Amino acid sequence: MAIDKAIYTAHATSTGGRTGTTESSDGKIKLQLSTPAELGGDNGPGTNPEQLFAAGYSACFIGAMKAVGARQKIAVPADTSIAASVAIGPMTGKAGAFCIAVELKVSVPGMERAAAEALVAAAHEVCPYSNATRGNVDVTISVV
Repeated sequence: MAIDKAIYTAHATSTGGRTGTTESSDGKIKLQLSTPAELGGDNGPGTNPEQLFAAGYSACFIGAMKAVGARQKIAVPADTSIAASVAIGPMTGKAGAFCIAVELKVSVPGMERAAAEALVAAAHEVCPYSNATRGNVDVTISVV
């Protein structure tokens, strides 16, 4: 996949890995990073890359739902939400390598289930995170 023309580019710099810091170039993000105890860390007060990925994917996916909804003249409820889970663990068949898996539980209050499922399926085709992960990351999406 390639971008025809970049519309926006985000910039962030991380230092110190999972126990360091990360900051966006505009200063809107300035976070302490901590490694979860499950990954051998001290479970410190900072966030971690998996939490940031879950937040980014879920927010972006709702944006994709709104874009698809606008094209199809479907109102996406304002209280639409996504509970995103990003798991990390050893990669099957590749010693020493790790990978992630994503689960998105989409809530579309007030929308008929079949319509919500069709909207979610269409959003999954256009969401940048979905396109970036497709074929590389196990992604499970359900309407709840």
